[in-house]
Amino acid sequence: MTPLSRRAFAAAALASLLVGCGGPGTGRSTSGRDAAGQGASGRKTTARAGATPPPPGSPARAARPLGRSVPVGLRIPAIEVDTPVMRLGLAPDGSVEVPPATANDRAGWYRHSPTPGQTGPSVILGHVTVGDYGDGVFRHLARLRRGDRIEARLENGTTAVFAVGTVRTVAKADFPADDVYGNVDRPELRLITCGGPQSDDGYRDNVIVFAALDSASR
Repeated sequence: MTPLSRRAFAAAALASLLVGCGGPGTGRSTSGRDAAGQGASGRKTTARAGATPPPPGSPARAARPLGRSVPVGLRIPAIEVDTPVMRLGLAPDGSVEVPPATANDRAGWYRHSPTPGQTGPSVILGHVTVGDYGDGVFRHLARLRRGDRIEARLENGTTAVFAVGTVRTVAKADFPADDVYGNVDRPELRLITCGGPQSDDGYRDNVIVFAALDSASR
């Protein structure tokens, strides 16, 4: 990730996107400044190598990193997810874009993060609910377990296969910014949605899946 991309990532992306998970207020933008208090909190991030523990039975040697190719689809067999993936960036006001709240809910890849399979933490987010439309694409993300398979279909025809290492539910006020977007020395994936109790202000927590590249195929 370039320094510019990392700054955009740290300053607004993960901090802001966590508010728009599809509960009350879906579709409202949240400024990076306001959200920083819930996410990065202005803390300096530090490099973290190998933040995602290898799942059982994973090869001793990490899978070889892939070239850059944007994700176009995501499949998670354990929770019956098979979704197109859209690209997300930053809005003119500095807020992060979130997938639109529609009946055909989709996941979104944050374009200031590495593409799935590149070295570093690639970030994909999705709604847990989508207002009047019901369940979001990541409704059952918290059910994933260590070793579960995640397949990211890339624009160049490659499928990057990740294995879940850990699944964490954390309060938004204690969002682990360093663990999520800090430097890592291998290809990793982060899937993020909301979780926990819901109020008029939205969901209290975030569900974060940490996964590492296991293999790739065409």
